[in-house]
Amino acid sequence: MKTIKKDVISKIVDSLDLSPLIKNGFVAYSEGKAVVPPVGELSFNQPPGDVHIKYGYIIGGKYYVIKIASGFYENDKNGLPTGAGLMLLFEQETGTNVALLADDAYLTDIRTAVAGAICAEQFSNKINCIGLIGTGLQARLQVEYLKPITECRNVIVWGRNSEKMEWVKADLAKLGFSVSCTESPQEVALNCNYIVTCTASTTPILFANDIQPGTHITAMGSDTELKQELDSTILEMADLVVADSISQCIERGEISHALKDGKLAKNDIVELGDILNGQHPGRKSTEQITVADLTGVAVQDIQIATAVYESFMENET
Repeated sequence: MKTIKKDVISKIVDSLDLSPLIKNGFVAYSEGKAVVPPVGELSFNQPPGDVHIKYGYIIGGKYYVIKIASGFYENDKNGLPTGAGLMLLFEQETGTNVALLADDAYLTDIRTAVAGAICAEQFSNKINCIGLIGTGLQARLQVEYLKPITECRNVIVWGRNSEKMEWVKADLAKLGFSVSCTESPQEVALNCNYIVTCTASTTPILFANDIQPGTHITAMGSDTELKQELDSTILEMADLVVADSISQCIERGEISHALKDGKLAKNDIVELGDILNGQHPGRKSTEQITVADLTGVAVQDIQIATAVYESFMENET
């Protein structure tokens, strides 16, 4: 078994074109060509945190993956990163453990950012301003991974901590973005036609009255049953509601809350892979409001872990 550490993994990732791989994973999932059991989950209250165990394989692929990733949201008080984790890669044919990817959840962050960029590419109109709800690492990665997708370099960011907003502003300025900080999520919605939410909130941050026609929202912070960033009425009024996994989103994420609130029906949900493979047209007009609910699917982990391992082995020989 090979152990591949984070510094090596990050260098390999920089050399990979991940978007086609992640797209292919979503398509395989929606076409029934992947085996992905329900998410394993541990939740903690004191201090607040959660651990997700995601695993599965693509039929006909070489490997299966077991991924453990955690988020403990008060770690920054102790100078620690909020995320941690690892991935285990096994041969499908024999069950042999071929690699431990000691990535500290880095690959989870990257594959999530790639998924956000895919949604921006698929569903957004020409972006006039990027709205960012959240100030963590994922928030910054979401904007960074938009660079090849849009010429827009204007960002409005909102977070509960003004100091963290300034950190985001400084980090994104190094990447060529012009960032304004605001004290109101409403101001983000009123000025941005592309919004990404990536917080651990358990109460809605954005509301339907604030969303402008033509807006696309990618919501990715709500990956448990308790978390919620969007008021359910946003999904009720949206012209297109997209799930990375319908079965997962029924149980967790923004869609689950809208279903429980009676604001959305299961038949109103479209799976991302069915848009990527052309089974559904996606956005139909510039006036439509679209929402993508990303709860994170194991096929993303399978694709990125496989790509990293195979690249590592090629470079080692």
